Amino acid sequence: MGTRARILSLVLVISSMFGVFSAATAGDAHASRQYYGNWKQHSSKSYYYRTYYYKPSPTYSGYKHHYVIYHPSKPKYYYYYNSYNKTYWGRCPVKTEGKGEYSLLAEADRKGSLEEIPEKAFPPMGKLPQLPEATDDTTLDLPPDDLPTTEKIPEKN
Repeated sequence: MGTRARILSLVLVISSMFGVFSAATAGDAHASRQYYGNWKQHSSKSYYYRTYYYKPSPTYSGYKHHYVIYHPSKPKYYYYYNSYNKTYWGRCPVKTEGKGEYSLLAEADRKGSLEEIPEKAFPPMGKLPQLPEATDDTTLDLPPDDLPTTEKIPEKN
């Protein structure tokens, strides 16, 4: 292989590496805008919760958070709880089949406990809402499809 061919090969390899790194970086920037923590069981109540972390804008430093709450007595939905104003603001189905659906409560229907919110207050499932306090059109990403469990992962024998 001649010098010119080697240089051309090297340029192609380097170019493809930058393309891969650029795509990974762009994907990471979007993915890091919001994420979910692990499930935890409430110490004195009969529900599970996980933290939902989000950035209201791409340039926001750090994360804000809300909670996603799963009540085994209401097994069809995950409920979103605003930890700053202490109210539930919506819900999404536990089983989404990959569809982004969400029921966003009207401001007047947002309460501090689910018992205060009548079932009829939840509108039919619609499109995913914007991130809380978003300064752009980025929408909420639904939580992972793992239900909380008290079972432990089997250990290797």
